[in-house]
Amino acid sequence: MMNTEKTPKQIVKELNEYIIGQNNAKKAVAVALRNRYRRMELPKSMQEDITPKNMLMIGPTGVGKTEIARRLAKIVNAPFVKVEATKFTEVGYVGGDVESMIRDLVEKSVQMVKARKFVDVEAEATKRANNKLVKILVPNRTSDDKEATAKEFNNFMKVMEGMQNGKMPNYNNINFDNEENVSDEIKNKRMDVYDKLSKGFLEDKMVSIQVDDPKQNVGNDNMGSMGIDISETLGKLMPNKKITRNLKVSEARKVLIREESEKLVDGADLYDEAIKNAENSGIVFLDEIDKITGGNSKNRGEVSREGVQRDILPIIEGSTIKTKYGLIDTSHILFIASGAFAESKPSDLIAELQGRLPIRVELDSLTKDDFVKILTEPNNALVKQYIALIGTDNIKVTFTMEAIEKIAEIAFNVNRDTENIGARRLHTILEKLLEDLLYEGPDMEMGDITITEKYVEDKVGNLAKDPNLSRYIL
Repeated sequence: MMNTEKTPKQIVKELNEYIIGQNNAKKAVAVALRNRYRRMELPKSMQEDITPKNMLMIGPTGVGKTEIARRLAKIVNAPFVKVEATKFTEVGYVGGDVESMIRDLVEKSVQMVKARKFVDVEAEATKRANNKLVKILVPNRTSDDKEATAKEFNNFMKVMEGMQNGKMPNYNNINFDNEENVSDEIKNKRMDVYDKLSKGFLEDKMVSIQVDDPKQNVGNDNMGSMGIDISETLGKLMPNKKITRNLKVSEARKVLIREESEKLVDGADLYDEAIKNAENSGIVFLDEIDKITGGNSKNRGEVSREGVQRDILPIIEGSTIKTKYGLIDTSHILFIASGAFAESKPSDLIAELQGRLPIRVELDSLTKDDFVKILTEPNNALVKQYIALIGTDNIKVTFTMEAIEKIAEIAFNVNRDTENIGARRLHTILEKLLEDLLYEGPDMEMGDITITEKYVEDKVGNLAKDPNLSRYIL
């Protein structure tokens, strides 16, 4: 389950490490998350009646709406999916159905729970993987492969013959990996190899391993939406198709550890825990919800946007969705919707959907000071990213404070005079500013380069002053 024991102030503090400004939005999501923890502390009878306070974020693109939701999910280790409202169509039209976002959320939860359970069985899985590697490095005899193949074929034919006679196979009793009659000489060689393997002497040695063909696990998404996993069903009727991969021992071990971990983890328990995790901790970020309102005249004559809203409504209200891992109740999933609402307004949403998004948060447009902070303060600040990237070519880049302020000023002015795309404008300006350095860097000698205010003015300042150039280049 997700870690929701953090207080709202602690959550906001962590969000501040990555996102500049937008304090109202941060407070709102922090409180919503804390309420989920509070709900889990109440008696079961009361938990069912307390639904999450879904919210609607309103603000121009690039001001941090998506980043707040994404970072929020990472902070509490919760299943999270981001979907565009425009990808859905009304029932009866060709296109994505709204239930797919819940199936994606469950899939994400399954992967998270699986990763956690794999850690619990890692020691045993590593032991089994090393034993397999020893057998691969010191095979019993050359005829083993042929005998194993013949034995596997005979077992398969027995299974099929039994099914023809109306007898269902007992999968637990089928074993295609038996090995008998190992000589003392082979045993001694394997002990020696195991010792070298344990000490890390064979990590770069190439080995050929048989692994499950990944293509056979690609199921039909439509069937999966009806709760049917075709690949799993067929896999029980016939042996898995294998392919040969030539890998270093270090890489082969990782593949084998994953295979053994899959065997050691109980699938039924995993899926049950994953569904509960998605139900109580899942976060769905529904972006561009303003594009499915009736207020935008450009949408007239197209697939009914109001119909998409009505399809989304029961999921947010709480309904049971069928997935290939089981049924999931959406009543306590947290939905965060967002939109710029430049050509429409929140009241253009159908009344029922408005009622299911009771928390409204308006995000502010970014100022010049905000841009300066975005460039320098967060852990993943853009300036830090570019310094690190160029540093891989043995070039040390330094930005003066005046240069950073100039970049922020240009970004703010271009956003004001053209389309406001928020912090994304900084990516465009920095790429244009550093394009020569990024291109010439690998061929330059080691040295230090300082980006000054004059350099910024020469490279992008003049472009920003020309409305036509800034509109198409910056």
